[in-house]
Amino acid sequence: MLKYLINLIFPKLCFGCNSLLLNNESILCSKCIHDMPFTLHHLLDNNDTTKKFYGIIPIEFGSSMLYFHQNGIVQNLIHNLKYKNQQQIGGFLGKLYSEDLKSVTKIKTISEIIPVPLHKKRLEERGYNQITTFCEALSNELKIPLNNSLLYRNYYSKTQTKKDKEARKEVSNALFDLHYTEKDHNKHFLLVDDVITSGSTLEACARTLLKIPNTKVSIITIAYTIS
Repeated sequence: MLKYLINLIFPKLCFGCNSLLLNNESILCSKCIHDMPFTLHHLLDNNDTTKKFYGIIPIEFGSSMLYFHQNGIVQNLIHNLKYKNQQQIGGFLGKLYSEDLKSVTKIKTISEIIPVPLHKKRLEERGYNQITTFCEALSNELKIPLNNSLLYRNYYSKTQTKKDKEARKEVSNALFDLHYTEKDHNKHFLLVDDVITSGSTLEACARTLLKIPNTKVSIITIAYTIS
């Protein structure tokens, strides 16, 4: 009875289209799930995500879960996850994507999952890293340890949204550093972010991780921006 009253006063809405959710629905309505723009990158070696890094950095595997279109379902999901503290979205997407990733041979060689970090000031301002619950779900479902302390952002920067590609790259190359010891050598890291646009932030993170001796890096994002 109490649950019914709560749902009556505070109805559950779809994070994709803002429509009312049915009793058996959670996070997304059935229509939005059906219309999700899955990339199928995990099935293709020569996909849009890996192409971002050709001739720039060596990556073992690259994949984005969804295509990001302006004013689409994925934009709404990312906005709610990133700016509205709806962290359950990350867990939902991570668990969903894990089912696809379980069939990828190179995923079976991953040593640790590394989320793209926020600067401590940004983390204090926002109160959370929007990629954390996605990474936690991947970690739980794929049985791969999550490491939040290896990679860190060493200075605070404003949003890169309005910077051009060259400006983003110049800023990003100096953003990250490591806390590592000999036990971190000889590992295959899975670097994870929410959205890939220019790829400059992920490139900077990967270059930093590759400073560790005998390291391999793979990259996964929730969304790939269609320009």
